[in-house]
Amino acid sequence: MKSHTLSPHLFTLLAMLIWGISYIWSKQVFVFLQPATTVWFRLIVSVPFLAIIIKLRGKSFRFQKAHWPLLLGVSFFNPFLYFIGESFGLNLVSPTLSAVIIATIPVFTPILAFIFLRERIKAINILGLFISFAGILIMLIDKETGITASLTGLMFLFLAVFSAIIYGVLLKKLTKSYGPIQIVFIQNLIGIFYFIPVVFGLEHAGFDTLDFSASWLVPLVLLGVFASSLAFVMFTYGVEKLGIAYANSYTNTIPVFTAFFSFMLLGESLTFDKLLGILLVIAGVFLSQRVKFKIKKSL
Repeated sequence: MKSHTLSPHLFTLLAMLIWGISYIWSKQVFVFLQPATTVWFRLIVSVPFLAIIIKLRGKSFRFQKAHWPLLLGVSFFNPFLYFIGESFGLNLVSPTLSAVIIATIPVFTPILAFIFLRERIKAINILGLFISFAGILIMLIDKETGITASLTGLMFLFLAVFSAIIYGVLLKKLTKSYGPIQIVFIQNLIGIFYFIPVVFGLEHAGFDTLDFSASWLVPLVLLGVFASSLAFVMFTYGVEKLGIAYANSYTNTIPVFTAFFSFMLLGESLTFDKLLGILLVIAGVFLSQRVKFKIKKSL
């Protein structure tokens, strides 16, 4: 149901701004830490931070036994699978292009809704999909050298896209029983355990020689507090009040924020092709959102 107040819209937009700049913070940390390890430490920062907030607000840490399969599923798709895709993709692809691909989440939502919920796909959604893909291709392909981005990186990023869509559907179920802070707390806590085999099985090399400095500790703390905690709480609130389709539609603003912060903080150039690609992706997303999708009550 669409909210008649501004607060869920503003909070959701603020979450997108935080996630937009989080690509910059992640790139800064990746100089020192590998992708999965970065996310693991983000969650370790996030969980006690959220626990303190829950305690101060007098909320419960209890979760119904019947909901644990759903909680485990939510946590598997986000933070685990989503951040595997986003972090490894971001490590291989520029922040701006990564944000543009993540912004296609609202475009693919109706396709999965058709597959799993048998909802009709309108012609305008298909048009939006093609326009968004055109924008991505403009940013990807150089006229002389061909594709300029890592194909492996792109595959990881699209893994993140589809993980986010499934996560949104499962998340909507949990919002009926728990508050946003409780949901983000438990999904991040479970996520810590999901990441342990990856971190210590694949990325443990170099832990003993790691130099603890503000160069990566500061952006890491910012990622844990803002990107993995507050932004997810605000987004969960948006999903609860606005629904999946409306909340996901705000992801089209992420590339704008990321491009701006990449230009200001990393010195990343904003070429005509990049600007045109961003505009096409956003236009495609807006077209795909002109039709309102109703999620079945069983969700």
